[in-house]
Amino acid sequence: MEVKREEKLQEAVSDILKSYEERGELSHLEGGTLPNRETIWGIVEDLLKLLFPGFLEGTMIPRDDIAARTSERVSSLERRLKGEIEKGLRFKKEPDAGVQERSRKARAIALKLLAEIPAIRELLAADIGAAYEGDPAARSDEEIILAYPGLQAIAVHRMAHVLYVEDVPLVPRVMTEYAHARTGIDIHPGAQIGRRFFIDHGTGVVIGETTQIGKRVRIYQGVTLGALSLPWGAGELLRDKKRHPTIEEDVIIYSGATILGGDTVIGARSVIGGNVWVTESVPPDTKVFLKKPELVYRGGS
Repeated sequence: MEVKREEKLQEAVSDILKSYEERGELSHLEGGTLPNRETIWGIVEDLLKLLFPGFLEGTMIPRDDIAARTSERVSSLERRLKGEIEKGLRFKKEPDAGVQERSRKARAIALKLLAEIPAIRELLAADIGAAYEGDPAARSDEEIILAYPGLQAIAVHRMAHVLYVEDVPLVPRVMTEYAHARTGIDIHPGAQIGRRFFIDHGTGVVIGETTQIGKRVRIYQGVTLGALSLPWGAGELLRDKKRHPTIEEDVIIYSGATILGGDTVIGARSVIGGNVWVTESVPPDTKVFLKKPELVYRGGS
């Protein structure tokens, strides 16, 4: 009986190895080390602590300890970020980019992200203000920082977008997937998002790569800012083209709305009602909503 078990195991191993040869696109055996998801997620958590000092720590940070702790955290983040960015650049396989050049470029990009932290904090302060003003349930800035998934998602996005603009492969997408896994909000790092952005509730929100969002935009749960589906094989033609909508300033988009297409522009100060499907541009100062459904009430029998 034991012999038969060993034969079955060896047969399974043989079949798996054969699959590795036949489906090489699912393996990464000799292509160099890829960025590590768990390492990047740990980096994201430390970056969030850098953005919101004292909010995400297990213990209180004395004020006279903040300089030393920040210096230590920044140094650690620079080293770890450089390592993961360098792996991404190696994956990209740029021609004429040797080991030293990749290392130099990775360090420069890591330092750029860290240098952007004060500016990102300024943006997030405006986003928190928009959340407080837009949601009567919010009782304090502290509550928004600790408990609002939309703020966590946009905080991660604003950092990942810096790396996306620098054309870093893989790492920014893995960063935003951290927020997606934690909040249910899926924002591609390529999306361009203006100041005072507020996602209320947030679960099920999807914002595609080439989406452009102006200032003071508010969206609710289940909103999709997406691309129109294409026939199989046609995706390569639009890979670097504008595929997702543009949302101008002061727009409100209610829950369940779907807005698709790279040529679709939602004009400033417009309101998009819940559960609507929009694939054409909407002029400024327009309300788009479904006709009121007819409700049927039946008594018990």
